Amino acid sequence: MKLTTTVQVTVDGVMQGNGGRHPDLDPGFRRGGWALPLFDDEAMAYVDEVYQRADAFLFGRRTYEFFAGTWGAIEDMANSTIGRALDATPKYVASTTLTEPAWADTTVLCGDLAAAVRELKDRPGGELQVHGSGALTRWLLERDLVDELNLLVCPVVVGEGTRLFPDAGPDLALDLVESRAFPKGITLQVYRPAGRPQYATN
Repeated sequence: MKLTTTVQVTVDGVMQGNGGRHPDLDPGFRRGGWALPLFDDEAMAYVDEVYQRADAFLFGRRTYEFFAGTWGAIEDMANSTIGRALDATPKYVASTTLTEPAWADTTVLCGDLAAAVRELKDRPGGELQVHGSGALTRWLLERDLVDELNLLVCPVVVGEGTRLFPDAGPDLALDLVESRAFPKGITLQVYRPAGRPQYATN
C-alpha cells in the first residue's frame, strides 16, 4: 500500500484546532475552527473521495480517540461518507498506552512501529492513509515512510497554535505532483518526498 498523509493547515502552517475549539484536546487555544467556514461543497467532495479510496487508516493515539468519539460514535457523523469509510476499513493506532480500542476493526501498533508500518505498506492494496496526526506525520516523514503528503492549505493566518513542522527539524525536498484550488480559496498541494533539498552555494 502507498502511505499517504492528509493535513489541513493554515497559511502560517498551523494544524491545531482546524475543526473547532476543544477544551480537552486544545486547552487554552482560542482560535480553533478556522477550516470549517472555508470548506465549500467541492472541497468537501474531495475529502469524501479521499476517505473512500483508503484500504486502511493509521492514526496517532490522540487523533484516533478523537475520531472514535466523533466519526465513530455520533450518529450523524457515523452515517456520513467519511464515517462509513472509517467504520468499514481497518484502523491501526500507533500507541504505547492504548490497550483496549473501542472502535471495531482497530489494531494497536505498540512494538517496533517502523517495522509495523513497513509491513503494512508491503501489503497489497491502494492507500494506507494518515489524517491529521501531526506528531505521527512528522515521525513518518523523518523515517522516509511517507509516499505522498497532501496539504489542504486554508487561506487564513491564525498567528498561534501547533504547526505541522516545528521551527527546527530535518529538511526535506518535495516534488509537486498535483495542485488545485477550491472556490473558497483552499488549495490542495500533493507532494512526494524527494530526499534532501539542494541549497545554493553562493
